[in-house]
Amino acid sequence: MKKIHNIETEKEDKIVEVISKELANIVDKHIKKEEEIMIVGLGNLYSTPDSLGSRVVNEVEITRHIKLYLPQYIDENTRAISAISPGVLGTTGIESAEIIRGIVDKIKPKMIVAIDSLCSKSVSRINKSVQISDTGIVPGGGVGNARDELSEKTLGIPVVAIGVPTVVEMASITNDCLDLFIEDLQKKAESNDALNKLKDEDNYEKIKEALIPNDYNFIVTPKEIDDLIDSMKDIIARGINEAL
Repeated sequence: MKKIHNIETEKEDKIVEVISKELANIVDKHIKKEEEIMIVGLGNLYSTPDSLGSRVVNEVEITRHIKLYLPQYIDENTRAISAISPGVLGTTGIESAEIIRGIVDKIKPKMIVAIDSLCSKSVSRINKSVQISDTGIVPGGGVGNARDELSEKTLGIPVVAIGVPTVVEMASITNDCLDLFIEDLQKKAESNDALNKLKDEDNYEKIKEALIPNDYNFIVTPKEIDDLIDSMKDIIARGINEAL
């Protein structure tokens, strides 16, 4: 999905519909429609690019407590939904997997849906795609800080992961920038002599001119990250609510 940020309401509704449909299809493959699901918001609420999971949790419609304590006010066929945002090891001193495993052992949901921010391998995918899989997730794996795996193998129940790329490594940025710069030079059909001169020149402005038309002039994470996370939080939460 291209350009998730700065989109019209109609297109946003379409994105929500696609996410909802894909998530519902995956869920239906693994559990029955009445079985309980726990939503897990991974990441650090106090680091904007890593706060997506925690923010989505605040927007998800929670029903488990109503089914338990006020069943007369809810349809008996409503699925029980619970949610947790375990934080990060540096804040809690506890691995997210340990917290989640303890809760799973206690309340025994039939599935986990985990939401997390991802590190992209390409600048072009930052805040422009949503990844959904049923093979679990390794928090921190994309930035070389892998924590304990969350999967059916480690937790005993299916784990669906929803991720949105919000950051990119400098190596990826450099690689994409070089490709664009070379393509721009090739279009101008400049000679090797011109390329040789680049060694002795400050090429910042030339590179910038090649990047701007492609919206690739990022600074590790987009400067609009607050608005982007806020927008993606609503889209992902709506998709989950409609699917479940």
